[in-house]
Amino acid sequence: MMKAVRVSTPGDVSALEVTQVERPTVQPGKIIVKNVYSGVNFIDTYFRSGLYPTTMPTLLGREASGVVEEVGEGVTGISVGDSVAYLTVNNSYAEYSLADPKTVAHIPKDIGFDVAAAVLLQGLTALSFVTRSYAVKKGDIILIHAAAGGTGRLLVQLCKYFGATVIGTTSSEEKAKLARESGADHIIFYNEEDVAARVREITNGKMVNAVFDGVGKSTFQGSFDSLARCGTLVSFGNASGKVPPIEINMLSKGNITLLRPTLFGYIDTKEEFNEAANRLFDLIEKGAIKFNICKIFELSKAADAHTFLESRQSTGKVLISIQ
Repeated sequence: MMKAVRVSTPGDVSALEVTQVERPTVQPGKIIVKNVYSGVNFIDTYFRSGLYPTTMPTLLGREASGVVEEVGEGVTGISVGDSVAYLTVNNSYAEYSLADPKTVAHIPKDIGFDVAAAVLLQGLTALSFVTRSYAVKKGDIILIHAAAGGTGRLLVQLCKYFGATVIGTTSSEEKAKLARESGADHIIFYNEEDVAARVREITNGKMVNAVFDGVGKSTFQGSFDSLARCGTLVSFGNASGKVPPIEINMLSKGNITLLRPTLFGYIDTKEEFNEAANRLFDLIEKGAIKFNICKIFELSKAADAHTFLESRQSTGKVLISIQ
């Protein structure tokens, strides 16, 4: 048996049960990891609440770091005792997890377990979006919503790294400071200002080449109205609620490209995952990406972690300590 966080019935944070469950057993082609940290992400709240349906009961957690405990038959390149970070599907809020080597990365010696758990999902997401959803290039003007959040700050840094001018939206001066520290050139307070109108002012009417919008329902129309001709809207989250159905003909206004990408669609093969993870860790080691761990909660306080994340208080990554 092991300690884990389980959801039996979808709901609010009270649905999170800290309990004893069966410890996973190693299988051919898989590994067992003794977790040190698990990342906490908005997608976890979507599974908890039922916004993203899944079979119940379910565990939660999509990323973690730890030490390889067991290696299944047929697995090569991974040994017991290796320090790894990995992506998974709903099982990392636990002392032990079964992991697929296809999405397991060895942690470089200069990167700690905390940073490795914190950066993998959001880092690979941000890197994939700015290279594959829309290839950010020098001279672009990019709008990034929630620019002080975990994914937002990474998007800002990466867009600046690739030579773009960045407009970030935040909800407070405190968060605006964090977005500026990450490299944002301009700030819009989306709860006080008309985003599209301010984009028009900032860009002298040019508008933006792309928008990265992880907020969803409350920002979607403003994101669309901020785009230049042939612009790209990358909608990737539901922090304010699910984007309502759209009339497809609206995309004809300016020949707009609309995407709803997921990270796993970009790292479907081991080769794709390795290439992205190696590039991400390289950017961290050279200092191109600086990562902020906002708060760490004990496993028994997983409900507090979700409350903290959903309250929009986070200014970086939220982790659960498994030890």
